[in-house]
Amino acid sequence: MKKLSILIILQVICFVTVFSQGRLLTIDEATIGQYRQFYPKTINQLQWRFGSETYTFIKKGNLFEGGVKNTNEKEILTSKELSTAFEAVNVKEVNGFGSFSWISPTLIKIDRPDGIALLDVKTKKVESYIKIDDEIENADFSIESKMLAYTKANNLFVADINSKITPVSSEKNTGIVFGKTVHRNEFGIEKGTYWSPSGKKLAFYRMDESMVTEYPLVDIEPRIAELNKLRYPMAGMQSHEVTVGVFSVENGNIIYLKTGEPKVQYLTNISWSNDEKFIFIAVLNPQQNHMKFNQYDALTGEFVKTLFEEKNDRYVEPLKPAVFLKKSNDKFIWQSQRDGYNHFYLYDFNGKMLKQITKGEWVVTEFLGFNEKETELFYVSTEKSPLERNLYSVNIETGKTVLLTTEKGYHAAMLSDSKNYILDQYSSIEFPNVINLNDSKGKKVRELVNAENPMKDVSMPEMQMFIIKAADGKTDLYGRVIKPLNFDKTKKYPAILYVYGGPHAQLVDNTWLGGAPLWDYYMAQKGYVVITIDNRGSANRGFEFESVIHRNVGEAEALDQMEVIKYLKNLGYVDEKRIGVHGWSYGGFMTINLMTTFPDVFKAGVAGGPVIDWKYYEVMYGERYMDTPQENPDGYQKSSLINKAKNLKGELLIIHGYIDDTVVLQNSLSFLQQCIKDGILIDYFLYPEHQHNVRGMDRIHLMKKITKYFDDNL
Repeated sequence: MKKLSILIILQVICFVTVFSQGRLLTIDEATIGQYRQFYPKTINQLQWRFGSETYTFIKKGNLFEGGVKNTNEKEILTSKELSTAFEAVNVKEVNGFGSFSWISPTLIKIDRPDGIALLDVKTKKVESYIKIDDEIENADFSIESKMLAYTKANNLFVADINSKITPVSSEKNTGIVFGKTVHRNEFGIEKGTYWSPSGKKLAFYRMDESMVTEYPLVDIEPRIAELNKLRYPMAGMQSHEVTVGVFSVENGNIIYLKTGEPKVQYLTNISWSNDEKFIFIAVLNPQQNHMKFNQYDALTGEFVKTLFEEKNDRYVEPLKPAVFLKKSNDKFIWQSQRDGYNHFYLYDFNGKMLKQITKGEWVVTEFLGFNEKETELFYVSTEKSPLERNLYSVNIETGKTVLLTTEKGYHAAMLSDSKNYILDQYSSIEFPNVINLNDSKGKKVRELVNAENPMKDVSMPEMQMFIIKAADGKTDLYGRVIKPLNFDKTKKYPAILYVYGGPHAQLVDNTWLGGAPLWDYYMAQKGYVVITIDNRGSANRGFEFESVIHRNVGEAEALDQMEVIKYLKNLGYVDEKRIGVHGWSYGGFMTINLMTTFPDVFKAGVAGGPVIDWKYYEVMYGERYMDTPQENPDGYQKSSLINKAKNLKGELLIIHGYIDDTVVLQNSLSFLQQCIKDGILIDYFLYPEHQHNVRGMDRIHLMKKITKYFDDNL
């Protein structure tokens, strides 16, 4: 260890990356190049063929197949054959294969803008085509029944392979919504429909938000601007009421689960039993500190029993549905961070916990499946390092784990249906993209891709990863610093601190470029030091690390970020009078929070889509971390940036999407109004037709705006 000062210790230089010399990035490339010309070589749409130990991929517009033991790649469907197949059913073929997936050994499902095709690669014919239109959303396809559930406006429909449509709902009250995500997409909720294992029944959310206050969003496209109303439940205010229905494909009947009182509760992580007799829901109370894992009769809707409960003085946040063992109909796997870290638990249908399968001061990040006998479970975790992801298997009976990916880096894996083979894709700061075919014990069968450096012709600045202590003096924080191009340690450089800092996000990891966007390297090419750290409150470090912000967001995070500033100052090559800060969303909140809490530190900042006062943010997220304004008035008062506006000294640019439906415009406008009252001069910029993020080609405009602001003020 090298002691830098009494207050900060650089524990480890984890990695150093230095690139070859060449041309400089343009701002356009730095904005979208990471997804275009500078994306490392890969295999397009690589996936396992259904029920086999062969993998398929797209090459030059054609579908190829590769074998585990045979290195020869075989073409199994050409783009011309694909076009002919579509023409035979009077469907115009566009965009080649598009997005596709295997749903049987010979059948692929192709998702198209105007429909879903089921194509047999053996006969080279389209077996069926389910037509859709531009108004259809939330398409959810059942492989087993080959039925499509989808929403249109606020109603839910089901279509069969002959495009016969059955309405599940016909609600005219737009405040009542069927088949869409609920609870503002919190608690791991990513959709609103859940097919049963056979595809004969469909569980769906019904959300009554007619009692929720309507928030005004303005569409400026028409000659006379039009008002679009968004149901937006703010912290401490009335939230929507959710129920779960079950639709029978066979007879068209609908029953609703009797989930009971209170009407405002969170129905999360819906799952079906293998025999389709029961539905399981993690039911969370409005205070989000008490979860009941409930069983319901899928035929009658009756409540059966509560299998177990979880409580926490801060919050309980179920994020993954139960996974049922198929060879043991009365057992299932549950994920929980009840011991401080997310792990697997084995339960039976009586609610008895049979064992904790994984354990340790690390986080399970992904469940991948079981082996054929269901004696082993495959998963991804942070056990080796919070900066990395590795694949493991664990014996459910003995708890013995086996590391299946030994290379340093961030691994993503796909298991064959037999679970005998693994397609392992990873990157690190040394390797842009590697794809290996391994067996289930982690032994490499062969390498499929080892991408060369896509930045080899670009002059890339040096990047280092480091560890410092948090403000508590004991917790390790992981960071990344990018030095200016042609770095000279005798010079003094301006610095930009890029920050997010909130839950469910990690910015620094051992991936290609260290997880940094190319814009960070672009700014370093221009002569800036660019630094980022994951403070306490961010993800994948355990419950205590993330929940330290409870009832007092912005405090621990800011103190940790100030440790980064101390680190910057001790580097010896940073101009202490020219430090900037930039972030978006929670990072926008943190940008203004830092500039108003430590006004003498930051010369300039750019805050995008910032939360200004947490009473303006939505119920589910806001109340999890802050409780309600009524329950925690001091916390809301302390974290409100409106109260800190008078402290601002540096140059601040706030950017907001005019129709932001995540962090509503009232946030930044309230800060702007307070600055006017306090006589504080700030800069403000709107993107009239964008929501929470500025996407597409307009993002180039955004990054030019941000870059110019730092060039002009730092």
